Amino acid sequence: MAKVLVFQHVPYEPLGLLDPLIRAGKHRIRYVNFSRPQPRTLNIEAYDALIILGGPMNVDQADIYPHLVQEQDYIRRAAAAGIPILGICLGAQLIAAAFGGEVFPAAQSEVGWCPVQLTAAGGEDPVLQPLAQLSKVFQWHGHTFSLPPQAESLVRGEVCAEQGFRIGSNIYGFQFHLEANLPLIQRWLRLPQHKAELAAFGSSSTAYAEQVWRDTLYQFDNAQHVAVQVFSRFLRHIPAVNRVVQLKHR
Repeated sequence: MAKVLVFQHVPYEPLGLLDPLIRAGKHRIRYVNFSRPQPRTLNIEAYDALIILGGPMNVDQADIYPHLVQEQDYIRRAAAAGIPILGICLGAQLIAAAFGGEVFPAAQSEVGWCPVQLTAAGGEDPVLQPLAQLSKVFQWHGHTFSLPPQAESLVRGEVCAEQGFRIGSNIYGFQFHLEANLPLIQRWLRLPQHKAELAAFGSSSTAYAEQVWRDTLYQFDNAQHVAVQVFSRFLRHIPAVNRVVQLKHR
């Protein structure tokens, strides 16, 4: 049974569609929730995969959220140990920063269903190939990033260029939210702290939220189908772990 470590930054950004896929593989999940006090050290090498989720904070806010620096150290250590890593939204930005990329405010935020396209490398990537079936993905972010020197661009967007990348063979960063299921998207659209962001895109936060929800109902079935394929392919990077159980004989 493999052990998957999950860095969660806020309660309302969980694994979403990833959760049942990880459990179906009989893997154990351990959450590190950075909204709560955490132990000073973490034996990252004891885990078989690392997933870094999104959050409302930005990579340059380490003075307020010092764990953002610590997370980048854990990411580098996990990479050095050959552990598969997946970063989503803030998680992707943390991976980029950990390996020398720059994270900065986007010229325009992306909230809702936005067009993306696979690069030539993305079209051949064993994990992200299924994304060719989608013309839009669900987004919610105000920052973007430049690629680290060793990263390969796999997905590009119209507003924010870099949307997905790979480092080596088993480290992936997705700026978009493939993991977001219907209850999760609905929850995000209703959060009071999101009203200002939503209002920036329409006549009111309510009007834009309703538009995003209509788009979600139209896009979601196909997006979920693709998300399951993409995540299932990533999870194949998790090694099969056989743990010997010694039985005591009477």
